[in-house]
Amino acid sequence: MALDYDGTIAHDGVLDRSVKEAIQEVRTRGIAVILVTGRILSDLKRVAGELNFVDAVVAENGAVLAFPNGHSWLLGPAPAPMFIDELRHRGIAFTAGQCILDADADQAPRMLSAIRELEVPLVLVFNRSRLMVLPQGISKATGLHYALTALRLSAHNAIGIGDAENDHELLAACELGIAVSWGSPALQRRADQVIHGNGPSDLAPYIRRACNLTRLPPDWIGRDKITMGTTDDGAPLGFPERGRNILITGDPRSGKSWAAGVLCEQLMLHGYCTCVIDPEGDYEQLEALPRVAVSGGDDPMPALPDLARLLRHPDVSVVINLSRASYEEKVEYLKMLLPMLASLRRNTGLPHRIVIDEAHYFLHEANVKELLDLELGAYTLVTYRASDLNADIRRAMEIVCVTRTASPEEADAIATMFGASSADLRSILPGLKDGEALLLPGLLEGEKKLQRFSLLPRLTAHVRHRAKYFDVPIPAGREFVFTKDGRPVGPSCRTLKEFVVSLGKVPAGVLDEHAGRGDFSKWIASVFHDHPLASDLRKLEQRYRLGYVEKLPTEVAMAIRRRYEIEPELVL
Repeated sequence: MALDYDGTIAHDGVLDRSVKEAIQEVRTRGIAVILVTGRILSDLKRVAGELNFVDAVVAENGAVLAFPNGHSWLLGPAPAPMFIDELRHRGIAFTAGQCILDADADQAPRMLSAIRELEVPLVLVFNRSRLMVLPQGISKATGLHYALTALRLSAHNAIGIGDAENDHELLAACELGIAVSWGSPALQRRADQVIHGNGPSDLAPYIRRACNLTRLPPDWIGRDKITMGTTDDGAPLGFPERGRNILITGDPRSGKSWAAGVLCEQLMLHGYCTCVIDPEGDYEQLEALPRVAVSGGDDPMPALPDLARLLRHPDVSVVINLSRASYEEKVEYLKMLLPMLASLRRNTGLPHRIVIDEAHYFLHEANVKELLDLELGAYTLVTYRASDLNADIRRAMEIVCVTRTASPEEADAIATMFGASSADLRSILPGLKDGEALLLPGLLEGEKKLQRFSLLPRLTAHVRHRAKYFDVPIPAGREFVFTKDGRPVGPSCRTLKEFVVSLGKVPAGVLDEHAGRGDFSKWIASVFHDHPLASDLRKLEQRYRLGYVEKLPTEVAMAIRRRYEIEPELVL
């Protein structure tokens, strides 16, 4: 919590006792409290006493940073002697701090005249009846930034509270900016929330209540929106990132991965610490962005303690590339990784967002509550089979972005999750163009209607690995089973690779039955939702029934190879 002093937690310079007690309570639970004030540091110590009741002090409206152990440093230049001499020559009364000058607000015209004539790089900032003369570029926001960096904390985990006109930038710098009702009306109009009451003592209950929360309530969510694209009229479209579980879904090759990449880029550029679990190396190009590290890939999968240390830096994002690991290795690794990330997020607030691509591979079983802490609202799941996600996960998703989806079953599953009309989704989703998506806003969004929009361009290269679908098992119950006269023949196939290999081993009579019913194309369409491939197989089945295809297994294998860019020796 970043707290202003005078008027917010203190009256006539005296710190409110109940607020001080509340600060002590929340600090014992690991909440950092930073005092951000316009007062000169020596004057603050005079009225507030020892400053060890907070973790850090930003004094002189952002120009001085001090810690309870006595260490402090200037964040701006000291007042120029020439300027001070000129003010004294003009008879302007002021008090000099280490960096700023404090005067009565009535002296503003004379101060401004001296600044203009001497051409010094100074600005005037008002604080009720007082006037501060500051170096350009110094504000409560800049001072808070230095304090957070020193404490290894993030502004995205900060609540800022103030009362006066010099607190605008403080509130804007924090994830949640709060004004008090007994302060500036202009500040209240700009704040995310207003605390009502008659004075500083009414702030203590808010401090306790806010710090008891695991996640922000819906009506507390801040102003910072992640923009995903533009509507037909060119207006930006996005949503507040904090406190919501997000689902991105759509058919293969429909732009789903593009949408996920746009979200990751926006999060990282907004300074959110993001951890991307990348099963197939689709996100490695994000390393081109500032403060993004990629682990894994050609190197071994990163050790969990190393990841935890890296993710304790709030301005660093991590992509975990698992593309070189087998499916079984990925599953075992995520069984350890996901609980670690959930624990780290709950205890430290970092990473701000956990992105899991190909989520249906890992999150379809009943043990999801052991893997994820869904209460945190910190997950983005990316999948082309939302219906395969565990039911608890589907219920926990609070906003969804959908690209082109031809499967009626997927449309129905999404509609059920968000209370939308199945008929509307069945009619809209198959017709979405490349680069288009549909936003189904949660209950927190202003508009309840479906919002169709065009996705933003990517800043980093988009890497696509269609081969990832070739040897990853599908959930039990969706495997392909070769049959003869209704009885199973041979093993069931839970991957495309197993299916292709088995094709060359089954008798011709079995192929006749399946091709006659169109089973191959139906399986690809209903399980993998790959309708272009299903269409190719449907044509092969029809040509086989007419006698135009002699080697159906080879033709089917070649179609799958072309579609998923697999080397021939892997499928023939």
